[in-house]
Amino acid sequence: MDSDVLAAMARWPDVPDAYGWLSLDARGRWRLHPDGDALDGGPGVSISNAGILAFISRNYDHDDQGRWFFQNGPQRVFVRLDAAPLVLRQSDEAGRLTTHTGHPVDRIERWALDADGKLYAATEHGPAMVEDRYLPAVLEHMRTSSGRPLLDDPPGWLADPRAAAPGPAPSTPIVYPAVSPAASPLALLREPASSAFGFVDRPAPPA
Repeated sequence: MDSDVLAAMARWPDVPDAYGWLSLDARGRWRLHPDGDALDGGPGVSISNAGILAFISRNYDHDDQGRWFFQNGPQRVFVRLDAAPLVLRQSDEAGRLTTHTGHPVDRIERWALDADGKLYAATEHGPAMVEDRYLPAVLEHMRTSSGRPLLDDPPGWLADPRAAAPGPAPSTPIVYPAVSPAASPLALLREPASSAFGFVDRPAPPA
């Protein structure tokens, strides 16, 4: 976090938290909710000022409950997450990945694909979802443990996640060379991503 933000937190430690004023959409765009209606599903307005976007990204973090927030000086502004705390994008043709906050991804512990075709990943920066426009390219870069392109011979559940047989979620080891030569599991996601990856998508004030 910025040094002046840390100083403000130390100087004013009892500023109440804010809820319902900020959201992050599935394409990694910050949205302001001037009416405080984020928890009611309001669309908000996109933030476009480059300086503000950079400030939010530098001071974005989470607590031990899995609630993600923007530390705005001494005030913690909790964020409604429309997809995941982080949104992944490919940064070059080799398939390297960066978060929507600008951090390069160097480690992915596991991947998960849900029935709607959304691809999630557990990264060193936190839970993330691949932005939809980069999804085809990310899948094309995936390799089986033998080195073959995953899409050349995908398991049946990957071709049609909705048709997967009931029971334990199927999984297959894959390698994403642009991040690591080591294999990590790619599994079918049968529960909400927030539960599977341990984040709160609608942080609400205490009752």
